Parts: sequence; structure tokens; C-alpha cells
Amino acid sequence: MTNPIRPTDNDARALARRLIESARFAALATSDPATGAPMVSRIAVVPGPDGMPLSLVSDLALHSQALTAKPACALLVGEPGPKGDPLTHPRLSLQAVAHFVRHGDPDHAALSAHYLQRQPKAKLYIGFADFSLLRLEVSGAHLNGGFGKAFVLTAGDLGA
Repeated sequence: MTNPIRPTDNDARALARRLIESARFAALATSDPATGAPMVSRIAVVPGPDGMPLSLVSDLALHSQALTAKPACALLVGEPGPKGDPLTHPRLSLQAVAHFVRHGDPDHAALSAHYLQRQPKAKLYIGFADFSLLRLEVSGAHLNGGFGKAFVLTAGDLGA
């Protein structure tokens, strides 16, 4: 069988960065803290100052509890266009470790301001005590750039 993974090139790197930059929400994969079973949640995201996804999460959410217990996670960004087969549209799966930035942490105020520039409606709840920013430290990624366009990327390929 032929290896479907293409050599990573500048076009693949640029597409991956565009997918992160344009994402406003993503599918977050974690492990259920009670059973270890995989689970997926939809979260709001923005590109952080470092270009990597940044989110705002509540401690009450099961995915926050899961990330507290086991910070390894995956994030899927990229949405199908209005026409055609959804599987022909690009998407990026990021492998990451989640880091909570809580109220009072040195980076919280600056990251909150950055987050609100992209997600202004979050102003309603960003100050709630149970909400924290979630920085994702990306270790690698799998890019499906469309049919027959698969790439494996490193954190360096993404600019992380």
C-alpha cells in the first residue's frame, strides 16, 4: 500500500496556519475522567498571541474536568464549505497539552483582552470565577488539505 502522507511543504504549513487563524470554534477531544473513554466537546477558540488556539472554558464543563485530570487533548478545526462533499474540505487535527490560565495568573489580563478582541460576546462571562483561559501547547498536527492531500506537521511547522 502506498503511503498517503505527502512531504510537508510551505503550502501545507500556510493552510494549517490559516485554519487555526480562521477558527472560531473547534471540536475538543479529551478523556472522560471517570471512565477514560474518549469524548468530544465543541468549544469557542481564537488564535492566541502565539498563533496557537486559545479558548475560554468553565470549570463546570466536563471537558475542563477532563483536562484537569489529564491535560493531553486533541482539537479539530476547519469547516466544510457550503457546497460539495464535506470530506473534500480542509481540516486540521492538533495534538496538544492544555494549560489553564486562571484569574490572577500573570498572563490572564493580557490573554483575556486578546480573547475578547476576537470573541467580544464572551465579555458577559469571562470574569466569572469558574472561567479560565485555556492555552493549547501544540506538539503536532495532521492536516487533511482535501482529497489526497494528507500531511503530518510538527509544532515548528505551525510556528509554535
